[in-house]
Amino acid sequence: MDWIELTIHTTTAGADIVSEALMAEGATGTMVEDRADIPDPDKPNGYWEIIDPNLISSMPEDVLVHAWFTPDSSFADRMQALRSRCDELHHMDLGLDLGTLEISTLNVRDEDWAEVWKKFYKPFKAGRSLVVKPTWEHYDPQPGDRIIEIDPGMAFGSGTHETTSMCLELLEDAMHGGESVIDVGTGSGILAIGAAMLGAKDVLAIDIDPVAVRVAKENIEHNHLSDRVRAVEGNLLASSDGVCDLCVANIIADVICMFAQPLVDHIVPGGLFICSGIIKEREQDVVNALTAADYTILETKRKGEWVAMLSRRKK
Repeated sequence: MDWIELTIHTTTAGADIVSEALMAEGATGTMVEDRADIPDPDKPNGYWEIIDPNLISSMPEDVLVHAWFTPDSSFADRMQALRSRCDELHHMDLGLDLGTLEISTLNVRDEDWAEVWKKFYKPFKAGRSLVVKPTWEHYDPQPGDRIIEIDPGMAFGSGTHETTSMCLELLEDAMHGGESVIDVGTGSGILAIGAAMLGAKDVLAIDIDPVAVRVAKENIEHNHLSDRVRAVEGNLLASSDGVCDLCVANIIADVICMFAQPLVDHIVPGGLFICSGIIKEREQDVVNALTAADYTILETKRKGEWVAMLSRRKK
C-alpha cells in the first residue's frame, strides 16, 4: 500500500502542537525529526552511544514533523483543513515560536514508512543505570545496566525526547524499590517498564489510545515484565480504582494543571508525583497548580525547552 507523507516545518516547542493537529486530521502516525533528540555523546553523564556525525549534519535545521495519510478522496479536504489550521496557529498568541509551518507532501511506499525512522534511534543511557535499547539494535551491557528494550512503533515514547529522559532520571532519583506505580499516558510503556526495572512491585500503565496500549503490552512482554506491569486502555480519573505510591505522567502542562487536584485520590498520603511534557513558559502554571493541590515540589529538571518535576503529596 502507498502512503502520502506530509511534512510540516516547525520548532522543538511547536512539534507537539503540530503533531496533535496532524493526528486530529486523520494522520495514521507521526514522527518528529529534531536534532535535539539525537543523543549527544559529549554531554556529562549523558548519552554515550557513538553517533555518525554525518547523520547529524545531514539533518535539517528546522524541526520536521512527518505524518502519513492514506491517499483517499478525503485527502484534499484534510490538506485544506491543515493549511487553515497552520494559518490559525500563525495568528494565535501562544507565546511560542512555531517556525514557518511550511507544508510539503511526498508519496512513499509502505515499507519505506515502516523503516525510515529507525536509522535515528540508537541505544543510549538515561540516568545512572537505565539503558534504552531499540529491540533491533545490539548492545554490550555494562555492570549495573538496567536495559529497557523498546520498539515504540506508532506510540510516543522512544526515550530520546527530553520529557521522557527526564522522567526516567526522576524515577531513578525517587525510587527505592517496592513501590506501586501508575504511569498515566503510557505511550510505548517506556516509563512503566523503567519503573519496574527500578524495583516497582506493580505498575499500572494506562492510556486512552488503544494503539499505545497494544504497543505498550508488546514492549512489556518483550522485557519479561507481564507479571508486574499491566497496560490498560482508559482514563484514570474516570475510574475509582488505582492508588499508588508514585504516579508518573509525561503529558502536557494544561492536562497536568487539570489533573493535579483529582489525582490526589490516586496517590497515597506522602506519595510522589512525577510530571513532564511541560514547556518552560508554562512551568509556573504547573507549580501553582501543584501547590494549590497540596503537593510540595522536591526536584525540578530542565532540558532545552522542557521541564519535569518531582513532587510529594502532603500527608
